[in-house]
Amino acid sequence: MARSAAIGFYALAVLFNLCLVAQLVTVGLAVFYDPAWWNAHVWLVRSYSGLSLILLLWVYWQPFPPRTRTLTLSFPVVLGLQFLTIHLQTPLPLPLAVMHPLLGFALFTASTTLVHRVWHLVSIPSETREPQPKTPNPL
Repeated sequence: MARSAAIGFYALAVLFNLCLVAQLVTVGLAVFYDPAWWNAHVWLVRSYSGLSLILLLWVYWQPFPPRTRTLTLSFPVVLGLQFLTIHLQTPLPLPLAVMHPLLGFALFTASTTLVHRVWHLVSIPSETREPQPKTPNPL
C-alpha cells in the first residue's frame, strides 16, 4: 500500500470522525440549550454522509487490512440504519427511533477505532509491522 494513500485515507477518516463529534455537539445543543441547533445537526448528517462512501471506495482501492475494510463498510450500513430508525414508522409498541442514539454510538465507536487502526498503519514503518494476510483487490 502506498504511504501517501494511507495518509490520505487517515486524513479523511479523521475528518469523518470530527464531523461525528460536531454532530453530537449540535444535537446536545438542540436538546439541552436551543432547538434551533437541530437544523445544524440535520445539515451535518446530510453533508458528511457522503464521506462514508468515499472512504468505502478508498479502502477497497488500496490493500488495507480486513479489519480496516470491515470498519469502513460499517459506516454506510449504520448510517442507513439510522436513517431508517428516524423515518420508518412501524406498528411496534416502541418506535424504532429509540435505537437511533445507540446506532450513533456504534458509528462513533467504529469511526474512532478506524482512526486509531489507520494511525498505526501510517505511523509504524512497514518493515516493523506485522505482515497482513494478502487479500485480492476486487477492483
